[in-house]
Amino acid sequence: QMVYTVRQRCGRQLAIEAPVDADLVSTVPESATPAALGYAQEAGLPYVEVLCKNRYVGRTFIAPNTRLRQLGVAQKFGALSDNFAGKRIVLIDDSIVRGNTISPIIKVLKEAGAKEVLERMFQKKL
Repeated sequence: QMVYTVRQRCGRQLAIEAPVDADLVSTVPESATPAALGYAQEAGLPYVEVLCKNRYVGRTFIAPNTRLRQLGVAQKFGALSDNFAGKRIVLIDDSIVRGNTISPIIKVLKEAGAKEVLERMFQKKL
């Protein structure tokens, strides 16, 4: 099976198991994108890009302390506010390593005009 297809199926299943009242579905780029697309298809919601990823910032979760991780996240993602201002976003991600990078991402989206950010995580059963 292709990894893309498995992730997309995980997103569809997540929409069935964890539905939410929202206006759109998006992702924390990039590995969660297929799951977000699957979630959107299953939920009947539009998929919209809400974050722009700076490819020149490395893996933030390996920074030596929380402050540097949070600064890295702030530099790594920019909000595409025209795409979601005043909307409720289902934000799909594929992992929680330390759990301290998603909060700054949600803060960026809310400060840029998101009405609400509803986080959903997926994981393929092994």
